[in-house]
Amino acid sequence: MSVTFPKGFRASGSAVGIKDGGRLDAALIVTEDSEPAVAAATFTTNLAAASPVRLSRRNLESSGGRAVGVLMTSGNANAANGKRGDADASASLKALSDELKVDPQLLLVASTGLIGIPMPIDRLLSGIPTCVASLGGGSESSYDAAKAIMTTDTYAKTAEFEIDGVRFGSVAKGAAMIAPNMATMLALITTDALVTSEVLGEALGRAVDKTFNRITIDGCTSTNDTVFALASGKSGKTLEISQLQMALDVVCSSLARQIVFDAEGATKLVEVVVTGAKSEDDALAIARKVAESSLVKCSFYGEDPYFGRILSEVGTAGVDLDSDKVSITYGTVLVFEGGHEVEYNRDEVVEVVSSREYSIYIDVDEGVAEGAIITADLTHAYIDENMGTS
Repeated sequence: MSVTFPKGFRASGSAVGIKDGGRLDAALIVTEDSEPAVAAATFTTNLAAASPVRLSRRNLESSGGRAVGVLMTSGNANAANGKRGDADASASLKALSDELKVDPQLLLVASTGLIGIPMPIDRLLSGIPTCVASLGGGSESSYDAAKAIMTTDTYAKTAEFEIDGVRFGSVAKGAAMIAPNMATMLALITTDALVTSEVLGEALGRAVDKTFNRITIDGCTSTNDTVFALASGKSGKTLEISQLQMALDVVCSSLARQIVFDAEGATKLVEVVVTGAKSEDDALAIARKVAESSLVKCSFYGEDPYFGRILSEVGTAGVDLDSDKVSITYGTVLVFEGGHEVEYNRDEVVEVVSSREYSIYIDVDEGVAEGAIITADLTHAYIDENMGTS
């Protein structure tokens, strides 16, 4: 799926040598005129946050929510590298600032890849002039940027949206180590809307909470999770807050679902929907417990509608409930209610669990709140990919 960033932005995707084989590994997205755009971000809550996360946080604070652009690299997370990692992150933005002739504090950086291995900083620094020279405003340049942040992804993840003449263009990466808690996935959303950093930041936070924070592949929160948003204002239009929120929700939801769909080794995308809870927090706690259960995820892979595993996880989610009031439905087929299995057409259930995407509905009959988490199945391929350093 192609993408074109909206008015006011240029992009490039380059090979600077972080990965071998001449693969794209550095994405650069900057304003056309090198003037600061309105900027906002959400970052991982992992206390072992990577050097790029810490530097970008500081730069956003010092600039008052403004940024000329973002450098995103793949193949090395620059995490768990101590002071050297901090110095390397700073050096990359200093080199970029020299090329763009802007204050380095007006630049942001994000990295993804192997943890605990020093960044090949000399290669990155020598490649930055190429990143800048390759900047362009068309769909090819934007798509190269999307491809350049891929690690074990099998395809570039992009999303676009337009409302009242205001455009949104976005890219993301992620295929494993996915249980975002922001408040190894990266995302960048650009828009040509006129908006303040405060409004953009609040809307982005709400969108992230409803989308990226409600997916899980393996229950692992990365050291590098980051979502950036940049607004050039070049459309000359200010959206209603509800319109801005809808647009961010749409692109974030699309990117989040693409991440789970492309989970390492995945053959299924499953939405676990919990209804009838006392609170949304309770509903999400139950949904996440089911969605991150290795036993349940294996049954997804085996296309086995084994409601017993689901009920067991519901009962250990730390939520007060009566298991005899719980019902479990695969797609539209009710399989468990009133404390026991009910009669159903097994062929219909098998058809549901054989689908590439489907939903499981769990009603706990304790209230009116609901919540959902999107997950993937657990396959041999996931283990093969992650049994060593990856």
